[in-house]
Amino acid sequence: MPIASKTKPSKTKPPAPSGAPLILASASPRRVELLKQIGIVPAEIIAADIDERVLKAELPSQAATRLARAKAENIAAQKPGAFVLGADTVVAVGRRILPKAETENEARKCLELLSGRAHRVYGGICLISPSGKISERLVITRLHVKRLSSHEIADYLQSGEWMGKAGGYAIQGLAGAFIVQMSGSYINVVGLGLYETAQLLKFHDVL
Repeated sequence: MPIASKTKPSKTKPPAPSGAPLILASASPRRVELLKQIGIVPAEIIAADIDERVLKAELPSQAATRLARAKAENIAAQKPGAFVLGADTVVAVGRRILPKAETENEARKCLELLSGRAHRVYGGICLISPSGKISERLVITRLHVKRLSSHEIADYLQSGEWMGKAGGYAIQGLAGAFIVQMSGSYINVVGLGLYETAQLLKFHDVL
């Protein structure tokens, strides 16, 4: 990590050697905080304006990759000359993709479906360089949820933590107690695979 002075380490990364800024194509506060963990503070944070609906017969892995790229491309078109990082998280039971719960009823249906079952979280990551080069990664985490009682589901819904979350839950909150087993990246489930993101940024000399 670079040193700002002899006594005080810098907590933010300078621009890439090319001088090009890094823009995060997401307004997710979780992704912003996760990037800070590895010393990255984007020059700008812009929510991509795209249609996030899943395409007919689209596989979960395809959806996560396509949406991450679409977000990055949307902002790259507005901000030429910058590095643009896009990401998307998809939760699926088999081939069935769960929504980003916006209503209590949506969240309840997600939790009832996940109860006692295994599912996967797909994290799509896309970095577009100032030259237009597209680099992508896909992170997959496998999880198993305990069998949830109606009381547990009702209590979780009352917490409000499900709002806007893929699959209707946030693993970094109360729902962490629902996970019996997990294989793969925990951080991916929170919202961004940091190892994979760091590798992309290092390859392009952004990190």
